[in-house]
Amino acid sequence: MTPLAQRPVLVFALFAGLLGFAVAAFAPQIFHDGDSWWHLAAGGWMLDHHAVLKRDVFSFTFAGRPWDAQEWLAEVLMALVFRAAGWNGLHLLFGVALAATAAIVAGGVRTRIAALAALLVSLVGLACLSGSVLARPHLLALPLLAAWTLELLRARQQNRAPGWWLLPVMLLWANLHGSFAFGLALAAAFGLEAAPASRAAVKGWSVFFLACLIAAAVTPQGLHGLLFPFQLLLLGSIRNIGEWAPTSLTQLTPFPIALLGLFYLGATGKLNLPWLRALIVVGLTYLALAHVRHQMLFGIVVPLLLADALRRKDPAAAAPLPPWLAPLGAGMAVLLVLVRIFLPTLRGDDRVSPMTALAQLPAALRGQPVLNGYDFGGYLIYSGVKVFVDGRTDMYGDAFLANYDAMMTPDRKALEDTLARWHIAWSILPPGPAARMIDTLPGWHRIYSDGFAVVAVKD
Repeated sequence: MTPLAQRPVLVFALFAGLLGFAVAAFAPQIFHDGDSWWHLAAGGWMLDHHAVLKRDVFSFTFAGRPWDAQEWLAEVLMALVFRAAGWNGLHLLFGVALAATAAIVAGGVRTRIAALAALLVSLVGLACLSGSVLARPHLLALPLLAAWTLELLRARQQNRAPGWWLLPVMLLWANLHGSFAFGLALAAAFGLEAAPASRAAVKGWSVFFLACLIAAAVTPQGLHGLLFPFQLLLLGSIRNIGEWAPTSLTQLTPFPIALLGLFYLGATGKLNLPWLRALIVVGLTYLALAHVRHQMLFGIVVPLLLADALRRKDPAAAAPLPPWLAPLGAGMAVLLVLVRIFLPTLRGDDRVSPMTALAQLPAALRGQPVLNGYDFGGYLIYSGVKVFVDGRTDMYGDAFLANYDAMMTPDRKALEDTLARWHIAWSILPPGPAARMIDTLPGWHRIYSDGFAVVAVKD
């Protein structure tokens, strides 16, 4: 029997990682998000200019105004990988990120409970990430969240402060994605839980938290970077964006299933969570109900908390694994990576990438002001077009985005006023009411349309 086969937790984590890698490395939907395009453009700009973006260089509506690239390190990494290995490279990058996340969560759960229960808890929890498997910085931060949570739990289990190796994790996390703020909140909660134990516990956790807070401020944005995640949550306009919308429970998706499982464990008395951890679970449930994107936080942290509450003696003590299982997993990993490297990733028109439509635009109009669809902003930025709007919600603000939403309703007056104010020369919008209304405006005519985009120009 191989040494790996003798360690069932590692084998369990290996196969969970394989599943995570396969999902992110082969699902074409990972690129079906307009923000991926502008993240690549931002990373490319920073590589070319050897500087972190501090002002808007991608729109004509907010050109030159302050805008911090909060996720600058992830964007630079994405651009580097893309320049070196194209779309296949990005598939590999995000595949490794999701594989690491799945392996850490599943391994942490399996360490605490038996195999079948660990399989169910891990699968249901990780399935809650399905709506967030997109080629964007948050996916690169998820392994850090999983490792962070697991170490906090271990520290509490062993009645000690968290390991100092989490400091570089926080430093990296704060430069990758704004979800680092949740990591700080989680550390504060566990520190509060440890406080009644002794003065030494209070001191250890307090020093750790203060050090992590300092590490989180070591970014190009400094103290402003610490406040950014909270400022974003206060924007009213984010509720009109799919990932920030409230979760619908009318469809049978992984999250409602996870809620049913959570309710079952609580109702049957199988779950005995300390009050503070129960409060964390309630808070994560609220966040996931309030915003679709927070289902990923729920899917990573809650399984680890539940497994800790369901802990049984010697959960890994079971019948020996077949000696061929570990080599099979390792072979599958190598095979998946090789297939991903040599199988071309083909990109074409989709709901965020109006490639054919933009190609039909006369070259003389590319530099003229455009009214573009919100989801098209990223692709236009990547293509060198100065946009009207894109996914940088924090920069545009509530008033601007409220007016944009009114135009798309469509509100004819808001549309006409905006076209006049910004001297719009052409539009590229998804088929729908706003595109049809532009057809009715004097001096405008459609020059191209397909199933994804409509291009109109002003005479």
